[in-house]
Amino acid sequence: MDPRQRLIVALDVSTAAAARKIVAAVGDSAFTYKVGMQLYTAEGPSIVHELVGSGRRVFLDLKYHDIPNTAGAAVREAAQLGVSMLTVHASGGGKMLRAAVEAAQATKPDLLVLAVTVLTSLDDVELGKIGLRGGVLDQVLRLAALALSNGCKGVVASALEAAALREEFGHDFAIVTPGVRPAGSGHDDQARVVTPAEAIAAGASHIVVGRPITEASDPAAEARAILGQIG
Repeated sequence: MDPRQRLIVALDVSTAAAARKIVAAVGDSAFTYKVGMQLYTAEGPSIVHELVGSGRRVFLDLKYHDIPNTAGAAVREAAQLGVSMLTVHASGGGKMLRAAVEAAQATKPDLLVLAVTVLTSLDDVELGKIGLRGGVLDQVLRLAALALSNGCKGVVASALEAAALREEFGHDFAIVTPGVRPAGSGHDDQARVVTPAEAIAAGASHIVVGRPITEASDPAAEARAILGQIG
């Protein structure tokens, strides 16, 4: 796989102008851009239309988590925007996951529905505080099994769990890993962090990188350096 197909650049900014600046600076070093809650809340679907219209792939990371009918309707609208990947929370349950998958298949069959397992800002202690026992890995494996059995073609998980996911469920699904930081970078608000090379070696199919690229003095050079680590 071309390493540029593995790299997702996170547009965690508040304006379309800032997003355009990042996309222009990264150039052809990445094909896919993540539009998350911050940018989507600020700019709405117009920024997705713009990115898709320019030939970029969009990973819409809104983490839908609602009753099945509502989640399915949201996925249908996202599919009509032309996004390539989107997220739903696996903890929404099997019926919700199935509704999301069916909505995607009916509208845009190649849309990759990814189930979020455990946020990379959480660790065993934080899971315990919200009443979940057994630790991060147990929860990730449990939710991944639920997602894959209900038709999801991939999951979002830290690369720290990727090897266990591959061992348990094989290789016929995507693992998208946030919390990726080049060696020497700060962890920011992530609790479970790995380098790009570690993520791919562990079994990740895609990595999401934000601030190390978007806040670099030369985003294209930083992106190319990361591509060199995962190629």
